[in-house]
Amino acid sequence: MDFGEEEKQEEEIHVLLVAFSAQGHLNPMLRFGKRLATKGLQVTLATTEIARERMLNSTNIATDTNSMKVDANTSICLEFFSDGHSLDYNRKTNLDDYMDSLGKFGPINLSNLIDKVSESKGGKFSCVVNNPFVPWVADVAQQHGIPCAMLWIQPCALYAIYYRFYNELNAFPTLTNPEMDVELPGFPLLKTEDLPSFVLPSNPFGSFPKLFAELFKNMGKLKWVLGNSVQGLEEEVIESMLNLYPIHPVGPLVPTMLLGNDQSNDIGVDMWKPDETCIEWLDTKPHSSVVYVSFGSITVLSAKQMENIAMGLKNSNCYFLWVVKPSEYKAEDDSGELPTGFLEEIRESQRGLVVKWCSQTNVLMHPSVGCFITHCGWNSTLEATSAGVPMIGFPQWTDQPTNAKLINDVFKTGLRFKVDEHGMVSKEEVERCISEIMDGPKSGDFKNRVAVLKEATRKAVSEGGSSELNIQGFIDEIKAFKQTELVKTPFNQVAHLQEKLGGLILQTSNANGPETIT
Repeated sequence: MDFGEEEKQEEEIHVLLVAFSAQGHLNPMLRFGKRLATKGLQVTLATTEIARERMLNSTNIATDTNSMKVDANTSICLEFFSDGHSLDYNRKTNLDDYMDSLGKFGPINLSNLIDKVSESKGGKFSCVVNNPFVPWVADVAQQHGIPCAMLWIQPCALYAIYYRFYNELNAFPTLTNPEMDVELPGFPLLKTEDLPSFVLPSNPFGSFPKLFAELFKNMGKLKWVLGNSVQGLEEEVIESMLNLYPIHPVGPLVPTMLLGNDQSNDIGVDMWKPDETCIEWLDTKPHSSVVYVSFGSITVLSAKQMENIAMGLKNSNCYFLWVVKPSEYKAEDDSGELPTGFLEEIRESQRGLVVKWCSQTNVLMHPSVGCFITHCGWNSTLEATSAGVPMIGFPQWTDQPTNAKLINDVFKTGLRFKVDEHGMVSKEEVERCISEIMDGPKSGDFKNRVAVLKEATRKAVSEGGSSELNIQGFIDEIKAFKQTELVKTPFNQVAHLQEKLGGLILQTSNANGPETIT
């Protein structure tokens, strides 16, 4: 084969990424797509129409071509399909109905999109990559004869828990024994409050257990499972899955600036306009003196809980930056609202600043930030770890309780708020945790530990790092399937994996030393 033929074959490797339309799902997928695109693959990202307007308003998207620039010569194409609802439909309030509708109409519309793009490009996709909240994508890929991978966007710990729960490999809480402890390989002892909400008998959402049951009982449709994590962060959990259905970390898929690279190289989207004044405000504060508070784009706290956090922040005598995103639909009980007079009080004292949204990357990287009070979403957890910022966890639902357990007991990079019998955090508890992280006797331990893990995240994505090797191994496998058209056998055996890739996927160290952290 001459160089021209080889180059043509390289251009024919075209990967379709399909993501749920939430910002926290899109950004890891986009950053993974960038890693593939910079290695010479064509990449297209597809998501639902509801994300179109917000994505196309992002500064790094070319609206004339519906593409996102990776570098001067490389882009990721964007495609959109209908989820079966009008754009003004309230998807958050009617979550179960929406997920059912997406599962019904999504496959049909995505299938049509694949046909359209394949026809326009003159060839079918080489691989489809979905994320766990759209498991039906694997069925669509199978119908089109395309191998499918899953990018797991929560920690590998959650992948292991769900796999064992839905395949009934271990005992979990039940209606008759709702408070039982759970023992799993690779984990510390898990209490009920440490488990993801979807495996608990008290879970109010019917669509998510159904969705995950479908996913984890039909893993044979997936040829690869990749994770937005780092080998050195979750070594024991990753090893515990090797003989079941391995997951291979390719993260952290976080903004490039958090990994020591130029911010202009990042490809993520921000669906809300950040308030840039908060960086100017941070510039005026001493080193490691500010508590950053953000509970993400979905969580809405009760009025009483907002009051307790507000009072705890005020009484801590620390500077604080609090992101309070206005709800798209105003609640009748004042949920999500700040206490009356609070803004005026902090403006007068000049100890705090409240903004509607911010660039979390810029805030976490700012030298004045010494602590992050977080809902423990996995993206936020990875970003804080990559930035070297200790955390205080206030988890609400889904994977967040387990992420808080990882922060507190496994990573040892922070604390978790203690709640009362109603799930409420008192103002005294807010004040206590802030004091312990910022200037308590273990403050230095938290900072040193997170600094070690920060270095581990950078090492994983450097040349020869475990995540970098896993991505290259994945690409080599796609090329192998493309060349031989072997789309028959599920890719789930470690021996087979090592044989085909010479052990690259399972690499846990590089030339600079091991990434495993103890």
